Amino acid sequence: MENQDANNIISDVRRRLDIVEVISGYIPLVQKGKNFFGVCPFHDDTNPSMSVSREKQIYRCFSCGASGNVFTFVQEYEHITFREALAELAEKAGISLPNISYHKKNDSYQKFYEVYEIANKYYLNNLQTNLGKKAKEYLRNRQIDDSMIKEFGIGLSLETQNDLVQLLEKKGYSLNELNEIGLANENHDLYNGRIMFPLKDLSGRIVGFSGRRYDGKKENKYVNTKVTPIFQKGSILYNYYDAREFVRRKDQVIVMEGFMAAIRSISVGVKNVVSLMGTAMTKEQMSLLKRLSLNVILCLDGDDPGQHATLTHGEELENNGFHVKVVELSDGLDPDDYILKYGSESFQSLIENAINYGDYRIKSLKKNINLNSNEEVSDYINRVLLEASKLTDEIRRELILKTLAKEFDIGYNTLEKRLSTYLEKNRPKQQVEEKKVLLKKAEKRTKYELAEHYLLYFMLENGTVRNYFEQGKFNFSTEQERFLASEIVYYYKLYGTLVPADFYTYLQDKKELLQLLDDVLTLEVGEISNKMIDEYIRVVKENSVNLEIERLKKTMKEKNDPLEKARIAEGIRKLKMGSE
Repeated sequence: MENQDANNIISDVRRRLDIVEVISGYIPLVQKGKNFFGVCPFHDDTNPSMSVSREKQIYRCFSCGASGNVFTFVQEYEHITFREALAELAEKAGISLPNISYHKKNDSYQKFYEVYEIANKYYLNNLQTNLGKKAKEYLRNRQIDDSMIKEFGIGLSLETQNDLVQLLEKKGYSLNELNEIGLANENHDLYNGRIMFPLKDLSGRIVGFSGRRYDGKKENKYVNTKVTPIFQKGSILYNYYDAREFVRRKDQVIVMEGFMAAIRSISVGVKNVVSLMGTAMTKEQMSLLKRLSLNVILCLDGDDPGQHATLTHGEELENNGFHVKVVELSDGLDPDDYILKYGSESFQSLIENAINYGDYRIKSLKKNINLNSNEEVSDYINRVLLEASKLTDEIRRELILKTLAKEFDIGYNTLEKRLSTYLEKNRPKQQVEEKKVLLKKAEKRTKYELAEHYLLYFMLENGTVRNYFEQGKFNFSTEQERFLASEIVYYYKLYGTLVPADFYTYLQDKKELLQLLDDVLTLEVGEISNKMIDEYIRVVKENSVNLEIERLKKTMKEKNDPLEKARIAEGIRKLKMGSE
């Protein structure tokens, strides 16, 4: 296929898609003015520093510098090639790519994914046979019906030594591979006699299993897939792939401990939920949560370990820029047992009325306090005031002071004075938004650099300025700027128009030019006037003259011949006169 035809199709795919809609399918975006902002997924971001322009159809992170168009974003986010991103977005846009060769990237672990797909089908089938009757009966007793079994892909590993291993060997997979991938142990089936729950990665591919004993045998209740090249327990969240759309609709993600809790919650209509598969939360899992929403509801088990995990994770999440709420489950129950005991309406009410993490933390401080001990009461009040000092809501702080004053018969002014000392200690240094800092940095360009960048911007928009460049009425001081200007002219001649988002794709293999294009596009430019064009050309010419004078002065110092020096001096004089 001719390059121009391919570029036309690529541009057509890009035009059919709105970058705001595409990116908001990956991370939550909030509109501020003309642009949309979100937490950048390409670095450890705590404040929304990625700006997405619907007008220009490009994005830019003011912190890490990540930028590009819709193709670039999907490439970087999913770690795929341009052709893969094009195929994915073309499908989304409803455009076929019959004449563009498309090769799936060579995934060295593709065989692993294939094995897990086969294993999952095998487990699913087992549960539907006569040998799966007891397991099905167990699931029904746990109120997991056929529709839930189907929705969550629940299967069964039979109580035999190596049925699955033998099946996979017949399909050409070696024992070493099956041991490495975690489906076998010492050449035998790993999960014998367990109900199987598939675990998916961020792309929805099965990468592991959690197998649960259902027959009362005294073995480990759960066996999870070991760490493999495609599965690290701390780098995934159960139900992450399937929860994405529901989380984005509500701009809120509910975090639970185990996958059974998530399954039960989803079955009663609360679907914006993910699970840690335990009480630990890793840095990688927090990064995944940021891609979904900064609004988190912790709904961990109601027992002591669950309460401790709630306090720990809540603090970690708040320190990383999340807005955290907490669901308190009574009687030490987990979400699965709570829903079965009290019903879905009661559970949904708890979700809707989740309390702020700060309030939960203050409430937890009162546990095990001896109210007859002045020392313990004093310590408790000081800890509450310390927590209150971390709150940004002045009304909530005042309510806490009034409650303490009334409950312990202490003067409000005394409490307020102590709170003020904590506030002073906790007062953060004044921070400026990363965007403003980086824009300020960008504006440190000299007037000559700024003029050249403005002219490059004008060349993207204005045919007159492109003609002036071609006619030699002005030039740029750096090779990079000259190259970008030449590419702009060539692109216009080739396609007759230029949209920055399409120009990004055209320059995708020219990283230095892309960086320069990014810098140019950060400029805030209103309507382009002839007066503006003439002024920036004048400044650029002035710079050209100054650079030439500097070059001649340097050359003159290197000359020994008086006549040659005089000739160069005359050239400098004429340049100075011409610039006056």
